[in-house]
Amino acid sequence: MVPTLRPGDRLLVSYRRAPVAGDLVVAQFVDGTVAVKRATERRETRTGEPGWWLLSDNLDDGVDSRHRGVVPASEVIAVAIARLWPRPRRI
Repeated sequence: MVPTLRPGDRLLVSYRRAPVAGDLVVAQFVDGTVAVKRATERRETRTGEPGWWLLSDNLDDGVDSRHRGVVPASEVIAVAIARLWPRPRRI
């Protein structure tokens, strides 16, 4: 997620907040990988359930929905609210 986030950054997340397009979210891909990605738009999965198209902020590096497909909304675990460390700021 460089340049938005760097390895070792600590995030404050909300498990209750529903994501909206543009939010950074914590999601679990089908293979079990948990990652922070940007929710860009709502889409349907192959089975017709609601989901999210998730992209990395650095499109040249990283794995996202371009490689894994739509992530079911039920697998979007949390919404990032702020970076707490090393320099606190709202995301």
